Amino acid sequence: MRQVLIAAAAAACAMGAFAGTATAGTSGDVRAEIRSGVDWNDGQAAKGTIGGAIGYDYNLPGGAFIGVEQAIDKTLVSRDNAVGSTSGRIGFHATPKDKVYVVSGYSYGANYSDGAHLGGGVEHSFGPYYGKVEYRHIFNNDAPTQNNQVLIGAGIKF
Repeated sequence: MRQVLIAAAAAACAMGAFAGTATAGTSGDVRAEIRSGVDWNDGQAAKGTIGGAIGYDYNLPGGAFIGVEQAIDKTLVSRDNAVGSTSGRIGFHATPKDKVYVVSGYSYGANYSDGAHLGGGVEHSFGPYYGKVEYRHIFNNDAPTQNNQVLIGAGIKF
């Protein structure tokens, strides 16, 4: 698992070298978003989710960026508690308005075991607003099934 996370982070950094010097801001952006999507376990039907996140992205030289995020998502058709997650992300500005990134962190809560997550996403800026699509795989600790999420978000940068 650790090797996968290190390889993903290294790949994202390497890809940033090809992105040129495109950056969305001078140092970084505080951001807040609402999001919705689907969550499914191995062998089970997908369930709708809704949630939100706050985060900060810091622009690095060469078009790369790193960021942190705190999020909470609720499965709509279950009595599960909300799922919280603390994440870091690293990626590059593919264009001045587009970010491509890998995300990794820890998810906790709900009726499944806590666990690390790994995924990726694409974000597009519309002035101070943005939209994004993200995939996450949650490696549930001590659980026979794994969780997956596909999220679509809309937010604002400050």
